Amino acid sequence: MTILEVSGLSKQYKGGTKALTNVNFSVKEGEFVSIIGPSGAGKSTLLRCINRMIDVTEGDIDFNGENIRKFNKKDLRKLRTKIGMIFQHYNLVNRLSVMENVLHGRLGYKSTFQGVLGMYNESEKKSAFEILNKLGLSDQAYKRCDQLSGGQKQRVGIARALIQDPKMILCDEPIASLDPNASKIIMDHMKDINTQMGITCIFNLHQVDVAVRYSDRIIGINNGKVIFNGKPSELTKDNIHLIYGSQIGELITD
Repeated sequence: MTILEVSGLSKQYKGGTKALTNVNFSVKEGEFVSIIGPSGAGKSTLLRCINRMIDVTEGDIDFNGENIRKFNKKDLRKLRTKIGMIFQHYNLVNRLSVMENVLHGRLGYKSTFQGVLGMYNESEKKSAFEILNKLGLSDQAYKRCDQLSGGQKQRVGIARALIQDPKMILCDEPIASLDPNASKIIMDHMKDINTQMGITCIFNLHQVDVAVRYSDRIIGINNGKVIFNGKPSELTKDNIHLIYGSQIGELITD
């Protein structure tokens, strides 16, 4: 079953800068897709269009059978409970505890009043702790987030996304700021979430070898256009050269 259909998607910013041009692709439910390309290719813009953090200029985005370009604010609030987002720089509230940051993933289900007062029920708190335990963070649950390492912070970001009960998770360069060991831990957790929980994952990645190792499919973009869309086994050095253009793309190490 197709969970995401992107058709004729273009994004032009004020001033005339075109970030995306006629982007077309679909994603099946439970698929693990990586988007690769040079800096400034439009990868982050594409992810933010998918959950309508950014409004597109042209084209359509169908998520779970609904055209989200037609959604009003109430519809978008509901949509974003079903699309988790993991950021390169974590997007946590450092002065709050790990548990409090994770529970923020439930804000989409709360009224403004409940959200301001932090009104979470026991079931939500139990679920948060169970997710942290799965991610190896149960002993950090009541620490302030500014006391954590980068890899631990990113796992908190994953937990916050998971407690939303999402159908799909968008990951915007989630390992770009991490060392190789922390990166592997994050990618292994996300692959387990994908395979064991059936959650669709779409990653923006700079590391071609990581994309090849973990993905069911890779989409390569350059200058806002899709250059490659295929299985990791189909990604050749010639394809990498086309995707990265004059930039030197990371070599496939496996």
